[in-house]
Amino acid sequence: MPYDDRRMAGLIIFAGVFQFTIGLMLAAAVDPPYSIHDNYISDLGVRAGAPIFNASIMILGVLLAYAAYYVDLALRARWFTLLLFVPAIGAFGVGAFPETYPAPHALFSLVAFLGAGMTAIATAKFTRPPLSYISIDVGILSLVAMVLFIAGVYGAIGVGGMERLIVIPVLAWGLAFGGYLLAPAPPNAVTPRAA
Repeated sequence: MPYDDRRMAGLIIFAGVFQFTIGLMLAAAVDPPYSIHDNYISDLGVRAGAPIFNASIMILGVLLAYAAYYVDLALRARWFTLLLFVPAIGAFGVGAFPETYPAPHALFSLVAFLGAGMTAIATAKFTRPPLSYISIDVGILSLVAMVLFIAGVYGAIGVGGMERLIVIPVLAWGLAFGGYLLAPAPPNAVTPRAA
């Protein structure tokens, strides 16, 4: 039996975030000198693990954009669909324009970071507690870490640790939100449009 629009959205979001989480880990693992304390995440896009990292983050972008189609059908909220496109575009751009293209890379990174945090917060409208509360908290954490990162305030965790404080929470949120959409819809949830 094929999945309905809601479950398809969840499956695609989960798959996209999961494969990027693994790609991020593998790209760092094949480059032992890489430091999660001292290196930017995007340094992985120009080092030994570059093919893994760049392909994985571009796949994430494509899958988030694809999921937005099903999110639009299932949740019937065009504003949220458009918001989900923001981190999709950012993620794809980060892989398409690695650090060897400084200006577009910085722009797409900002788009990805800002879009992911805002999208996490916005999902509170479509989820139930405790996930709705967690989504807000995760989004705020990511956005605060982004402000600290831009300001150059890294503390003991270094530039790489602060950047991960932006990214890892929203990856965890993506897995949770994808899983939430994959589960049977709770009573009085937004239902898919009639075929």
